[in-house]
Amino acid sequence: MRKYLYSIPTLTLRLIKEAKPIAGYLVVSTLASIIGNISHLGVMGFGALWILRIIGILNNGSAWLYACMMLVSGILIAVCRYLEGVFSHLGAYGILAKMRVDLFQSIDRLAPAYLIDKQIGDVINIAVGDIETLEYFFAHTIGPMFTVILLPVTTVFIALLYHPLFAYVLIPIYIMISIVIPLLGLRFGRHIGSVYRKDLGTLKASILENVYAIKDIQIFNGAQERIEKVMAYNEQVNQDMHAMTMHKQILSALPNFFVYLGRVMILVVAGYLVSQQHASPIGTVVVSMIAAASFSSTFSLTFVVSHLLEAYGAAERIFLIEDAKPLTSNPQQLIPLDTIHEITWKDVSFTYPSVNHRVLDGFDLTIHAGDHIGIIGQSGSGKSTILRLLLRYYPLDRGEILINGSSADRYSFEQLHEHIAVLEQDTYLFDDTIANNIAIAKMDSSLDEIRSAAKNAGIDDFIMSLPDGYQTPMGQMSSRVSGGERQRIGLARIMLKQPDVIILDEPTSALDVMHEKELLYTIQKYFKDKIVITISHRMSTLTNANRIIEIVDGKCQEKG
Repeated sequence: MRKYLYSIPTLTLRLIKEAKPIAGYLVVSTLASIIGNISHLGVMGFGALWILRIIGILNNGSAWLYACMMLVSGILIAVCRYLEGVFSHLGAYGILAKMRVDLFQSIDRLAPAYLIDKQIGDVINIAVGDIETLEYFFAHTIGPMFTVILLPVTTVFIALLYHPLFAYVLIPIYIMISIVIPLLGLRFGRHIGSVYRKDLGTLKASILENVYAIKDIQIFNGAQERIEKVMAYNEQVNQDMHAMTMHKQILSALPNFFVYLGRVMILVVAGYLVSQQHASPIGTVVVSMIAAASFSSTFSLTFVVSHLLEAYGAAERIFLIEDAKPLTSNPQQLIPLDTIHEITWKDVSFTYPSVNHRVLDGFDLTIHAGDHIGIIGQSGSGKSTILRLLLRYYPLDRGEILINGSSADRYSFEQLHEHIAVLEQDTYLFDDTIANNIAIAKMDSSLDEIRSAAKNAGIDDFIMSLPDGYQTPMGQMSSRVSGGERQRIGLARIMLKQPDVIILDEPTSALDVMHEKELLYTIQKYFKDKIVITISHRMSTLTNANRIIEIVDGKCQEKG
């Protein structure tokens, strides 16, 4: 059994493929990296020749020429470092922005079924933290991939010009530093990076959860317990960080050993050549200097590997979402849907993928336009499930759901969402104006249409009492809006949309009796010709229903 769903070569190729839109930026930054590192060799190499020419050991060439070449190489290093940093980061930030959009589209394609069993905080961490971690790959990895090959090849070629023995001792050193140690580091550190990203996501999800629930934590005096839980997650992340630090230090120590071994071996070769009457002081100095320069650049690969461990762990979490298959999909051939006037659940059976328990078993129900259906049942009996199946969150185990006599599978998600609206227990308010919060149901609405919907929902007077009216930012007001006002804003969305089917899932759970009656009266008044399905534990919420059904053992029982 494979330990990881994605191998390191697969992740690398996938990330490079992701970088295709910024290929131009990466080409410039990579060329700048190559020229800059070659110029580093130039500074050391021409510097060695300049010194040898000054002290008289080297008789060929001009000392001024070598000095000028050193200066040009130094200028190139500075210019190329600047260009490399600018273009690599321009490209990296551009591709990270694209990846965030792509990930949101993937979540949108999988949701809401995908999110039901997920920690929202961890999903947010993937969308923000994990994608941010990939910046190192795009900005700091692709260039070194090329230079780590080019610099040793260049150094070995120059060494061959003076004596093959210099090249023979350098080649195994470069193989160890450039190939063996990085590959071993990735091989044995892969688990560390993956576990760290996973545990960090769990920690951030726990912190986010506690921030959202801070009022409940204070009310029930549960701060100490929650702090201990966060501290336990934090301790696990610290252990992961310790493992990554140890791995990084080992990766730094091993190349250091071979770097100094390489320098010693050059001197050993020089001594051997002297003993054999093949003294090469020029070769010894030049090779020593350029080898030192190439070692310093090649050695930086170990730091790249350390960061790649985390980047690969983050990439795997991102690609797992992007490659996940939705449980249901749009049909290849759609049929038109003008108005929903009949819905039928026919012998429907269903089991949640993560629970080995059948929720519905031979469920039958038919609803027509004008029906106001109340659904009751014990917790977990399947009340919300029948509506999730109507919206095609999940495929059925058995049976079918018919809309206007045709299988619901023949309609797209967009068609269903256009004709079906849901008002849940808590209406989510975006960090935007109240007008835009209502207009999410119909983005091209005019302010007059929005106000008309708000009036029908009984929330216009409250909105107009605010200093900025419909332009009031909900980011400032959200915590001060009551549950009833939230529900009214949610109802205004439905008023604006005017769907054929209205699903109310515990719509009055946060309301007192008076506001509950007002909300139910509004629904009865404006949606009397629509299909209204209300789920509630409170019988008072179902007073306007003309039919009440109870779900017992996964089946439908009419209650009158």
